[in-house]
Amino acid sequence: MLITRECDYAVRVIRALSGAERLSVGEICEREEITAPFAYKILKKLQKAKLVRGFRGVHGGYSMNRTPGEITLYDIYTAIDPELMIIECMDPKYQCVRDNRDKTPCLVHRELAEIQKELWKLFKRKTLQELFDSM
Repeated sequence: MLITRECDYAVRVIRALSGAERLSVGEICEREEITAPFAYKILKKLQKAKLVRGFRGVHGGYSMNRTPGEITLYDIYTAIDPELMIIECMDPKYQCVRDNRDKTPCLVHRELAEIQKELWKLFKRKTLQELFDSM
């Protein structure tokens, strides 16, 4: 499925970090009601995508690597799930048995591909700063 719980929680992690200089995983979990193992998994992916920075040591924790004005939902969702697809058949590796049957392309696939493109545009249209300011 497209927007997983992990994607949802990643937005919550970013929301917690956007209002702080640096937070520990415990502080993030407390603010956003996320379990620590899940938060660590999400933070690792967000760090790999260079959306957040991690700090080691006694005063370690995490901070934003980019401002909320530079990040969209698309950035977060693709950091968590790089192959963001609305349905399995959108994956280029997927072999649809209905596509090119009788030398006819699957018209449903074409429509879903258009819907997916539009959805990605919607995920990119506002920055997190714009979303957070409207709350």
